[in-house]
Amino acid sequence: MTDGKEKERYLYIDNLRLLMIIFVVMMHLAVTYSGIGGWYTVERKELGIFQTAFFGLYQSFTQAYFMGFLFLISGYFVKKSYDKKGFQRFIKDRLIRLGIPTLIYMLLITPFIMVVLLDYTWEGHSAIEVYIQYIVSLDFLGSSGPLWFAFALLIFNIVYALLRKVSKKQQENGEKELPGMGAAILLILLIFAGAFLIRLVQPIGTSILNMQLCYFAQYIILFIVGVTAGKYRWFSKLTYQSGRKWLFAALVPGILCWAVIILAGGALNGNDGLLYGGLHWQSAAYALWESFTAVAMSIGLITVFREKYNKQSRFVKTLSDNSFAVYVFHAPVIIAVTLAMTNLHTDPVIKFLLACILGIPLSFLFSHYIFRRIPFLKKVL
Repeated sequence: MTDGKEKERYLYIDNLRLLMIIFVVMMHLAVTYSGIGGWYTVERKELGIFQTAFFGLYQSFTQAYFMGFLFLISGYFVKKSYDKKGFQRFIKDRLIRLGIPTLIYMLLITPFIMVVLLDYTWEGHSAIEVYIQYIVSLDFLGSSGPLWFAFALLIFNIVYALLRKVSKKQQENGEKELPGMGAAILLILLIFAGAFLIRLVQPIGTSILNMQLCYFAQYIILFIVGVTAGKYRWFSKLTYQSGRKWLFAALVPGILCWAVIILAGGALNGNDGLLYGGLHWQSAAYALWESFTAVAMSIGLITVFREKYNKQSRFVKTLSDNSFAVYVFHAPVIIAVTLAMTNLHTDPVIKFLLACILGIPLSFLFSHYIFRRIPFLKKVL
């Protein structure tokens, strides 16, 4: 973004990024009270049919698109940034903006959560001895928490920069016609095929160094699509009418398809593992639904926000400016909130909603008034 006019044009992307990060915080709170997925604290309480349906739909639908969408909009500005900075400055900037927050989380936030908030103890060993072992053994590399996203994005950016460095082909901005419906369908099928194949060996629920590879077909492909879209400015060429149709398709027939897959696939009868991977029609159907949702929601959100929410009040701008800091530091804040609510005995859905009402504003307040007031952190965040 080189001038005020261009910045104004992309305010909708800042708003979308803000919304997705709020959804990240909500997702971690949902895991806390549903037990579906992995998080530092989980309240083990048997869910009824309503609670299972609520959390199952919310978490499945959100997971189907929100992180892939963040990779998509992150990729949109990569080429422009590289063209402006060149190889060395681009790599340095990414190491600062993505690498340092990841290390802060691995080396400081994770130990703080474990020792201070969760009161982990190690018989016969002091906290300092355990911390030294944590570093020396390289266990910290798998303790990135939510910052796995920044870690993965850093890797994607470095790979892009290396490819640009060794490529002899001149990269230029230009105009290229926006791909049509056929390309969107091909994109869905490509993501589906990658996800289905990866899940044969890395099903949903598994990870390597805190990276859930079962979703990485979507992440990698949408990042590449984002880079290409940025090169040809495709976001500005998507029509509002088509975007509304894609959004409707994801929210109405898409959710109905999810319900059919869940019911017909036997997930409510204890066969939900068939959705997670393997040579099962349930795994294929679920991966296809996820891929469709990711593409449909991406097209829909970009066009609707571009047309309707390409502006910011002072309040929204403040939230937007703090969004990445919230991403980095929200974990200890919401863990403290949920621990404080432990003795509140009520419906898990109600506790989830209360935790959102408390945890999201507190995360932004801590970011704005504490973390981003620290000089070093302000430069990074």
